[in-house]
Amino acid sequence: MTKLKILIVGPAHPLRGGLATYNERLCRVFNENGHSCEILSFSLQYPSLLFPGKTQFSSDPKPDDITIYSEINSINPLNWRKVGNTFAEKKYDLVIFRYWMSFMAPSFGTIARMLKKSGARVIAITDNIVPHEKRFFDTAFTRYFLDSCDGFLSMSKEVQAQAQALQPGKKVAYVAHPMYDMFGPMQPKILAKDDLGLDLKTNYLLFFGFIRKYKGLNLLLESFAKVNRHKYNLKLIIAGEFYESADPYLEQIKALGLTDDVELRTDFIPNNEVANYFSAVDIVVQTYISATQSGVTQIAYYYDKPMLVTNVGGLAELVPHGKVGYVCSQNSDEIAAAIDDFYANNRFETYSENVAKEKQKFTWEYLMNQLLSV
Repeated sequence: MTKLKILIVGPAHPLRGGLATYNERLCRVFNENGHSCEILSFSLQYPSLLFPGKTQFSSDPKPDDITIYSEINSINPLNWRKVGNTFAEKKYDLVIFRYWMSFMAPSFGTIARMLKKSGARVIAITDNIVPHEKRFFDTAFTRYFLDSCDGFLSMSKEVQAQAQALQPGKKVAYVAHPMYDMFGPMQPKILAKDDLGLDLKTNYLLFFGFIRKYKGLNLLLESFAKVNRHKYNLKLIIAGEFYESADPYLEQIKALGLTDDVELRTDFIPNNEVANYFSAVDIVVQTYISATQSGVTQIAYYYDKPMLVTNVGGLAELVPHGKVGYVCSQNSDEIAAAIDDFYANNRFETYSENVAKEKQKFTWEYLMNQLLSV
């Protein structure tokens, strides 16, 4: 196999979140397979005014096994040309952009064009093409970036179809989101609960990740209120930072009588705490209103956890209904019935065993090979 000089363009440490975690893991798998891979990240990803969370930066230590350049200023066109020229001189064989929102398209499109002139092949991993939260500039900005690419890899068939429609004639591969396997080993459930200060005798469901409207936490709360939670001694853990006002959710929790049945852990969850959250629970619940794919699903796979997802975007592609969990419509009665079924019929052991088998499809080596084929 030809050894390539590769650049991944997208968030990485000290920026935090699933995109950074993914990019760093992908960089490692290239290097482990004999390629030379680096990451070009941001000096300024979002202006503070536009960032909905508390901080953009991770408290985790800097990785010492990969090279990360924090150079891109997302709002400064002079910076884009400077960065493009600097990295064009490095003569990469392959450049992989991680594209997730149209705000990044002007900087990415400009840099991509300059890298192509140096002889690099440019492809994009497209998390989203049509965004969850739409803005007037989305279409024009997205086309500007997509036009600069030679091919694409999507992690849902919905996004694959969107890329094919906007860029006919270019190759668009589909590969399911790989499994997140970098947060540490699964812990015994009782120890994980103890570490998190949870009641050892209570059964827990988990909603995990940044809280935004499209993730449907309001639907989950409505559903959970209908579950026979006292019979099964259930509580819901909400683990993740609010990226919008928390007030409507807190009011809903109170109005539904869920105050004693919901554990709010609504600070950003650092990487070194992820294993405990997934080890402590019985099932991971994603009642999304819209979605393409989800890294949360792929953390659940690593920890052999059954899942409940709504039938939106690519989620149903990842969660075989009745085998590793449930695929439900956006209906609170149906979601509540699925949760009741999980506990009433003791589905945990069977579904967990099936998760352990199903997750063999989601390797980083397979993703790497598909990127190289594009």
